[in-house]
Amino acid sequence: MTRNKYIITKIVYSFIFLIALFSCKHGEGEYHGVIDKIEVESKNYHGTSISSEQYLDGIKTIEITEGDHTFLIPERKSQIKSYACIECHSKPLTQMQSEDVKKAHWDIKLVHANQNTMNCITCHNPENMDNLKSLTGNNIDFNTSYNLCNQCHTKQFEDWKGGAHGKRIGGWAPPRASLTCVNCHNPHKPHFESRW
Repeated sequence: MTRNKYIITKIVYSFIFLIALFSCKHGEGEYHGVIDKIEVESKNYHGTSISSEQYLDGIKTIEITEGDHTFLIPERKSQIKSYACIECHSKPLTQMQSEDVKKAHWDIKLVHANQNTMNCITCHNPENMDNLKSLTGNNIDFNTSYNLCNQCHTKQFEDWKGGAHGKRIGGWAPPRASLTCVNCHNPHKPHFESRW
């Protein structure tokens, strides 16, 4: 074997050895991925008395289940200043628009999508204002308004269900309580302005 081939062979074997050495980490505190790390390190916390309940005092919550995830969210309807909507919206919207009535919501500017894509009745049910409506016409309760958002924002919704998008109430200890889309985003103007 020539000297050049010997050197190249030695380099290749060294490279393969390094790949094998560093590709599978089994040392203490080293994991194949983030999920492995979470599973191993969270075993120490099962049955612990750590809880986020103290941070939930004074916050009215409801329990929801989305896919494999069950958690608490803030109850919303009691926080809406003019709910129930049918106290004023006593007739379908088409009938009320033709009457000379006080126009209460005309100060709201929709900056969510262009007007050819979205207007008020894209989300609000003109026949039953106590509910929102899906793109297919199904009623959506104001408490679960995130189901309205997830029709278009599916990636953010999946991240939110898993706890990667949005903000937790309290901390990471159980019970899990998370803010919903409308707790952080104004549904009529959801984009956050630049801070700088």
